[in-house]
Amino acid sequence: MALIDNAIYVDGRRAATPKTLDETYEVMKANNGFAWIGMYRPLEREVRSVAAEFSLHHLAVEDALKGHQRAKLERFDDILFVVLRPARYIDDEERVEFGELHVFVGPDFVVTIRHAESPNLAKVRTRMESTPELLAFGPEAVLYAILDQVVDEYGPVVAGLENDIDEIEDQLFDGDQEVSRRIYALSREVIEFQRATQPLVGVLEALQRGFDKYSVDVELHHHLRDVLDHTLRVAERGDAFRQLLDNALIVHSTLVTQRQNDETRRLSETSLAQSEEVKKISSWAAILFAPTLVGTIYGMNFTHMPELKWVFGYPFALGLMVAMGFGLYGVFKKKGWL
Repeated sequence: MALIDNAIYVDGRRAATPKTLDETYEVMKANNGFAWIGMYRPLEREVRSVAAEFSLHHLAVEDALKGHQRAKLERFDDILFVVLRPARYIDDEERVEFGELHVFVGPDFVVTIRHAESPNLAKVRTRMESTPELLAFGPEAVLYAILDQVVDEYGPVVAGLENDIDEIEDQLFDGDQEVSRRIYALSREVIEFQRATQPLVGVLEALQRGFDKYSVDVELHHHLRDVLDHTLRVAERGDAFRQLLDNALIVHSTLVTQRQNDETRRLSETSLAQSEEVKKISSWAAILFAPTLVGTIYGMNFTHMPELKWVFGYPFALGLMVAMGFGLYGVFKKKGWL
């Protein structure tokens, strides 16, 4: 049995704690109170048992069985069906875990179906039982207390996300190669957080609009307005986180482009320096090649070489070597190669 806690309340106080659903139905009728049934990952037959007893709408029951719903509020005659997306920040893993909570609220019952560890509904029940004057307002008071707990548990999530974003801002300018991956991962979490919190504003505003129509007590008005104000602040923080991460991604792209440009400039400067060295080497090679060429020609010792027996042949060859060397030096110097 997936019953976590199950109680009958009369005048704001626990009158009975049935052990089974069937016993709950009998005791509730006998005591003329309201039932608060807390279930954690129940089986289909357990959900359908509750649905049959309290005449829950089949569409709401199907949503509760399938799960994976967005935060929403639906009214079926005098029964409210509320879907909430609680969240908790897991500090060791630096990630946000999202849950799902379905709440059925009728004139004489509250049924909660939880699919994750959060929210801490035991804390809600303890707080409500310690204030019987508030619990005496009935099932709607329980709903508002659950909403308050879900929104309160968003606080550590906001603090955790804020800390992660601060770390990303430090990583951006440290040249960490993994920062882009972390930005994308954190962006997905922030988007999921927005999907959980933003529809909740509409849920609370819809409840607020029904105050007069359904004769909700003034004291509950104040509690719900406080929850709505807190939710609006949380939603605004989510929007701010999304903007910060978008800006961080732009800054990261700019820094990557700047680093690539700096690397390209360094490569260009290195290539230019190498080109200058090649010019110098080529120039000196050409200068040294000139006398080598003259010496090689006259060193071939052919019989019929007129300059070999010429009295000025030797000084002519030396002069030619020197002249060609200085001539090439002058040419390369003028071109800036030397």
